[in-house]
Amino acid sequence: MNKLIALILFPFLVISYGAKANDNFSVEIEALTLVMEQYNEDTETSVELGIEDKKPSYMALKQDECNATVEVTEKTGLEVVNTEYFDVNVCLKEIYKVIN
Repeated sequence: MNKLIALILFPFLVISYGAKANDNFSVEIEALTLVMEQYNEDTETSVELGIEDKKPSYMALKQDECNATVEVTEKTGLEVVNTEYFDVNVCLKEIYKVIN
């Protein structure tokens, strides 16, 4: 009987935690979306130049409620070709490229 009750209540517990996770990562998700939109526009010009085999991967780190840092790493297979960093202000929808 206890297993049956646990089986019935389990989906309700999972749904509430899933909703919280989305709120916790909303800044990172928005920052990634903004950078991906800009980065895809920039890579369309590089495709015309014949550089097609680079595959970007993205990682976002939240700084506060409005700011995040996004790291874009381009790889060709196992080789890392390029890494770029962007500071993103989600509230103002601004992207700043960090120059090393």
